[in-house]
Amino acid sequence: MKKIDRLIAGELLGPWLFGVAMFSSLLLAATYLGRIADYVVQGIPVPLIIRITLLMMPPILVQGFAMATLLGALLAFGRLSGDSEIVALRAGGASIYRIIRPAALFSLGVAALTFYFNNTLVPNAVKQFESLTDVASKSLKKKTSHPTFQPIVENDVLKAMIMAKDFNLGDRTLTGVTIKALDNDGEPTLYLEAKGLHFESNKEWRIIGPAKLFSADNKDFTIITGDIWPGQLPKLKDPPEKIGVQERKNPDYFTIAELREELAKADIDKSLTPEQYRNRQYWLCNKFAVPLAALVFGVLGAALGIRSHRAGTATGFALAVGIMFAYMTLANFMNVWAMGGVIPPFVASFTPIVLGLGAAVVIMWRRNTG
Repeated sequence: MKKIDRLIAGELLGPWLFGVAMFSSLLLAATYLGRIADYVVQGIPVPLIIRITLLMMPPILVQGFAMATLLGALLAFGRLSGDSEIVALRAGGASIYRIIRPAALFSLGVAALTFYFNNTLVPNAVKQFESLTDVASKSLKKKTSHPTFQPIVENDVLKAMIMAKDFNLGDRTLTGVTIKALDNDGEPTLYLEAKGLHFESNKEWRIIGPAKLFSADNKDFTIITGDIWPGQLPKLKDPPEKIGVQERKNPDYFTIAELREELAKADIDKSLTPEQYRNRQYWLCNKFAVPLAALVFGVLGAALGIRSHRAGTATGFALAVGIMFAYMTLANFMNVWAMGGVIPPFVASFTPIVLGLGAAVVIMWRRNTG
């Protein structure tokens, strides 16, 4: 039986690598090629463009892994069926479940790789990507601003709110800053107005330029000339990468731990709207659902690839495209319903997985009894 495993694993690896390369190229061309061309035309330095392009790849690879698993399984098992090797294995006493087991294990490995990429490499790459695109925008002297706000929570109590006219992740600065300090009852006690804040290499926020510190009743007023954070004001401890996270619309920006932290903070300071809160719940569920899609696609592709007649490679491509289109359409509908509060976010994330797995089980059962 080990020969079966080696045979099928060998058949899967080549088409899977081909699928990763093909789908990654297509996704890169469809989503980022226009932006890269724009950078080239506007004179962004080539080394910076190369770095930005490389940072685009981890999120694209995560999307390509599951697609490539489906295509690889369809092509591999389609070839095995066309050459009557599946018939030979069945004649030797192997069941369909035993024949598909190596594909399931291969897909499980791809799912583990996808989970690692999606929760570790992708968030780091996206954070660096956003920082470099800020640098690129600055080199083009684009006068775009990114207003933001950031709560400061201590011991599960909202202690201050920071509002800024502009946030530059590349420079790690907040510009046009107003900080409102709150007491335990949520009433304002102090206000700080500063030209800006900068995150230093020692991982502390420092004040840029002179600042005004005054009480909520305007009875006390102080001009701060240094860059040290005032002791009577709650301190901002979050790094620049966590500033304005409630406004971010890219789920790839967050790790599982960061999403859980944001949801926990929102329970306290209500910094997220109900739609934003459901969005993050959906993103959190997808951190587990997206890797599982690779497992489902692998098993489903293997089951569909076992056919009693000879079929060409084009059939495998067409079937893969059809399944992926159906999956993405269902996932998008589920996302809209989850954002509207029609269904819970975890139902939206895992319904396509359950349906795909159910279809794979039914097809395997029919192939095994047919």
